[in-house]
Amino acid sequence: MHTDLAFAFFNFSLTDVIDIVLVALLMYRMYYLVKGTVAVNIFIGILFVYLLWLIVKYMDMRLFGSILEKFIDVGFIALIVVFQPEIRRFLLFLGTANFKGVAKGIFDFRWQAGRSFDLDIPSIVKACRNMAETKTGAIIVITRNAELNFYANTGEALDAKVSVKLLESIFYKNSPLHDGAIVISNNLIRSARCVLPVTESSEFPADLGMRHRAAVGITENSDAIAIVVSEQTGEIAVSKDGQLIGNLTSDRLREYLEKELK
Repeated sequence: MHTDLAFAFFNFSLTDVIDIVLVALLMYRMYYLVKGTVAVNIFIGILFVYLLWLIVKYMDMRLFGSILEKFIDVGFIALIVVFQPEIRRFLLFLGTANFKGVAKGIFDFRWQAGRSFDLDIPSIVKACRNMAETKTGAIIVITRNAELNFYANTGEALDAKVSVKLLESIFYKNSPLHDGAIVISNNLIRSARCVLPVTESSEFPADLGMRHRAAVGITENSDAIAIVVSEQTGEIAVSKDGQLIGNLTSDRLREYLEKELK
C-alpha cells in the first residue's frame, strides 16, 4: 500500500507542477508580508504544523492526524484575528494594484514599464530643497500604476497643478493642510492631508518619525514613490517598495525621480 502511494506521489503531471509553484509563490508572498514583524514566528509555526499534518496523514496515523486536523480547523478562525493587519495589507495590495502590479508583487520580477509619467520633477525637487532648508516637514506620495484612490479620498481634494509655491504653502506649519500627506497623480496634486498606512516592521529605525513610517507603509502596499522631508533634521528621504533611502541631496533626489519616472 505504502509502496503504491510512494509511486503515486512521484507521478507528477503538469497540473501538479503548476499547483506546487503557485502554492510556493503564495507562501513566499505571505512570508514577505509578515517579514520583520512578530507575526513571522506565528507564520513559521503554522507552516510547521501544516507540514507535520501532511506527513502524519501520509503515514496514515489516524488518531494524531485527527487531533492536528481539529487544531487546524479551529486555528483558522484564530488566524484571521491574529493576522488581521497582514490580511488587510494583502487585500489592499490586490485592490490598489493593476494586473502588472500584482504579478510584480507575486513573482518579484523587475518590470521595466517602458512608460513615462507626467510630472514636474524640477518643481518637486526645488520645493523639497526649500523645505529642507527651513526644516518644514513634508510627505509627498507620487503614484505610478496604482491610483491610490482609497488614500486620496481620506484627504482634502485639490486637483491642482504641481508648483513650488503650492507645495510649500501646503506644508507650511500654519497651513490647515500641512498635517498629512499629499497624493500626486499625472502632475496634479489630487489631495492633501491624506492619511497613510504606517509600516509595522520591527526592523524600522527607532529614531525616525511617523512621516517616515507612513512613507514606508504606503510603498509596502503599492508601487508609489514617497518623498519625506524631516521636520527635525531637514533631511530628504525617498521610499519605494518598502525600502527607505535617506540623506539625499536635491541633486540625488532629482536623479532618482528621473530614473524611476522617465
